[in-house]
Amino acid sequence: MCASKTVDRMQTLKLERLVEKSREGQYYTVPFEVPDGVEALTVQYRYPYGKKNAKNCIDLGLEDAQGVFLGWSGSARQSVTVGEYTATPGYRMQPVKPGTWHILVGAYHVAENGVPVEYTVTFTPKQPRWLFGDLHVHSDASDGQHDIPTLCRMAKKKGLDFLAVTNHNNYAENLHLPKVPGLTLVPGVEWTHYKGHINFFGAAVPFAGFIANDEAGMHRILDTARAAGAVISVNHPRCSLCPCLWQDDRFFDMMEIWNGPMRSDNKNAIGWWLRLLAQGRHIAAVGGSDFHRDRHPVRMANPVTAVYSTGRSAGDILTAAQSGYSYITCGMAGPRLSLEYGGCSFGETAVPEAAGEPIRFAAEKLPSGAVLRLITADENGVRTLAAAKRGKDGCAQGEYTPEKALRFACLLASIRLPFFGDYPLAISNPLYFA
Repeated sequence: MCASKTVDRMQTLKLERLVEKSREGQYYTVPFEVPDGVEALTVQYRYPYGKKNAKNCIDLGLEDAQGVFLGWSGSARQSVTVGEYTATPGYRMQPVKPGTWHILVGAYHVAENGVPVEYTVTFTPKQPRWLFGDLHVHSDASDGQHDIPTLCRMAKKKGLDFLAVTNHNNYAENLHLPKVPGLTLVPGVEWTHYKGHINFFGAAVPFAGFIANDEAGMHRILDTARAAGAVISVNHPRCSLCPCLWQDDRFFDMMEIWNGPMRSDNKNAIGWWLRLLAQGRHIAAVGGSDFHRDRHPVRMANPVTAVYSTGRSAGDILTAAQSGYSYITCGMAGPRLSLEYGGCSFGETAVPEAAGEPIRFAAEKLPSGAVLRLITADENGVRTLAAAKRGKDGCAQGEYTPEKALRFACLLASIRLPFFGDYPLAISNPLYFA
């Protein structure tokens, strides 16, 4: 990648062209250069329409640097967008590669003196951003109510950026996942065994057969899935109905500590996860709704996993999730968390030079009565390092300067409920300490 050509912020390119009367009834192209590092581009155009009996009409289409026809909207749209994860209806959704692209011009009606047309091309750069999604839903390919197109419409209506459909021992739908503008579908399957449920993410075909009757058989399937590129996450490990009963507690890359509505099973999973972190383990926590059907307490996007991802691809999202660059929140309207120490944040390891600096933490969108706590765990159990109450603006923020060495620190936003105690609203992956 040539650094001088890489787009690092929103950029625009303006092109002015006069469509001559002699061009009327013809098609031709207007070239423009696309730099590296572009996630999506938008072409807008405008021109004077003229008088009633002499209306101008200039049509629009688009072609990429390889000469691939991307779409045609005629005069129906004054703005069109193409990208790998979004596209205007009628245009192809594909990666934006650098080179000389072409605007397709259709000179349908042109005034005697010609028509001045102004084209504005806006480049949206590839850049890290927060993405929100549900990593555990089921379709009618197993025991869910809805097909994948319906689930995608539901996810978009809720404002999700990504969705993983993880059917029980069934990955057939991974072989023909649809492309949905604005929504990334993460290939997944829930390996469903009597000794526990495990999600395999990122591999369309993670195993040939799912049968395993002992630990050795379990590891054979996991090895096959990893060889296929799967990220392995243990689901609802402390569920009262289907917990993780495998003896090995080191086979997973991630742990689903929050499954569906918050309840005691989830609090037990969070406690187990914190104890493993206290032992020095680095395990990324994720959440998933385990949504199956409507009119049920389990709802899509309750909770959601927020990942700080370098891109919108399934691979980018899984890399961020596995690295712990993330937190879990109760829904799209739930708390938003931030944590920083020595230039590091969720999932990262703070360097020794940060010693003496305060850990800064904050949350937005907190409900009334909520408290944000910076917590850690050691051989004596979980303890609170610092806390901040919600202000009138729905936010909380605080600082804490470590007085002694810590393994990790993470955030927990909660509210106190009768007969339940602390009810988690959001929990982050740890900031580790060297």
